[in-house]
Amino acid sequence: MIANIAVFIFFLGFLSEIKSDKPILRGINPQKAQLYISKNDKFTCFDGKKVIKYSQLNDDFCDCADGSDEPGTSACVNGRFYCINAGFKPIIIPSSRVNDGVCDCCDASDEYFSNAKCINNCIELGSADRIREKQQAELLKSGNQVRLEMAQKGKKKKEEQKIRMSELEKAREQAEQLKEEKYKIKDDAEILENAALDVYKQADEEEKKQKMELESEANRNEAEETFRKFDSNANGKMEIIELQTRIMFDKDRNGVVEVEEARYFLDENDELDLEGFVTLAWPRIKPFLMLDSGLFKAPKKEGDEHIDDEDDESIDAAGDEPIEEAELLNEDEEHHHGDDDADYDEEAEGQQEDQPEPPQPQYDEETQRLIHLANEARNQYDVTDREFREIDRELSDIRNALEKDFGPEEEFAPLNGECFSFEDREYVYKLCPFDKAVQQPRNGGAETRLGTWDSWKGSDYRQMLYANGAGCWNGPSRSAIVELECGLDTRILSVSEPNRCEYFYKMQTPAACSTTRLEIHDEL
Repeated sequence: MIANIAVFIFFLGFLSEIKSDKPILRGINPQKAQLYISKNDKFTCFDGKKVIKYSQLNDDFCDCADGSDEPGTSACVNGRFYCINAGFKPIIIPSSRVNDGVCDCCDASDEYFSNAKCINNCIELGSADRIREKQQAELLKSGNQVRLEMAQKGKKKKEEQKIRMSELEKAREQAEQLKEEKYKIKDDAEILENAALDVYKQADEEEKKQKMELESEANRNEAEETFRKFDSNANGKMEIIELQTRIMFDKDRNGVVEVEEARYFLDENDELDLEGFVTLAWPRIKPFLMLDSGLFKAPKKEGDEHIDDEDDESIDAAGDEPIEEAELLNEDEEHHHGDDDADYDEEAEGQQEDQPEPPQPQYDEETQRLIHLANEARNQYDVTDREFREIDRELSDIRNALEKDFGPEEEFAPLNGECFSFEDREYVYKLCPFDKAVQQPRNGGAETRLGTWDSWKGSDYRQMLYANGAGCWNGPSRSAIVELECGLDTRILSVSEPNRCEYFYKMQTPAACSTTRLEIHDEL
């Protein structure tokens, strides 16, 4: 403010030296006042291209291409008018606004020849501005005290992290060595365990193999017996006419086994020999035999009539609906039986299905001991591996933190690990300084990453950049800029999206109350 008054006094002195017959030099920037001193009643345009009479200054006619001869009129489109605004802040406006009827200068100097009712309110504006500046200075001073405390915490935390990192590096070496030892013990124990279990595994596989062979043999025997039973002319061929005599193959239940129905059971052939019957026909025929003998009951559908239990000659009484092929063909192949007579014990079958799962194989004492030792070795290895990973994760976090720039005095370090939220009508925005920026719909839903901590923009620690966020639909990856200003607490003031997929956070924090800004203000 002192500098502003000094300029004003100098400018008044400069004008007073000009004789009354000289032009009134309105709108001159004090920094260029020396250039307007008359030299032999001449004036040289600032660009040096033209020399005019001194009386042509501010004569409302543009003589200089650079507009320097008309600072106080609107004659030149590129002219500049200087508002002294004594008591407030001087400003420079385009000379085209001079005498345009709009009050641009608070001292009304731009409307000296217009009908505008301008008043000089610079004193009032200056007074209000000084109050704001005083409040801002007080805020900066108070905030700076908090900033110094944050800086002290940041420096202390950094030293603690360095000590902790040294401790963790030693602990990591020990944990890694112990992990390798436990892995060797586990590996040796599992080799012995697997060798012992392989004996039981091989025996179990052999038993399963034998069981499958027996079942396969029983199934083939049943198929061959059925072939001989149905081969009424004993010519070694299963023919369509022979199946037509078996009412059980009446799929549509119209009382007659049609040729197409019989061909279906012969895999669309007119006849099959024994091998063809076993491989092609038997898988289709067997479910119908099981149904006919009561070994299998197809699922009932709405509208199915109750099966007449007294009818042993056909399956006609099963209802009017035709038997679905899938219901029979998808039946488990484990329903094997020696023949298709009525000796099958359905009650025994039901009891067998209700039996619990067979118990796990019983191992001998030595095998059980090896299993126990292997389990113990695995548990011990898991414990050491988990401890190693926890140490490694903490060490990685500390290293990452030490690599981050928390300001010239570590004043932003206390913000690391904290998160702050801001809500508008649609979204909840969250900012975790030095980590990430995200948004989430207010009515719920997944978070969308707006960016991950990247760097500071500029060297004044006023803007943070969060980059490489989630990709926009047919657009770039999201990013966010966080602009910091001085405040007595840390909180988000506003969030906007000035450009598509580019977000702008405004945030206040004591860490931004730097003494540098306060010193600059005091100098002014």
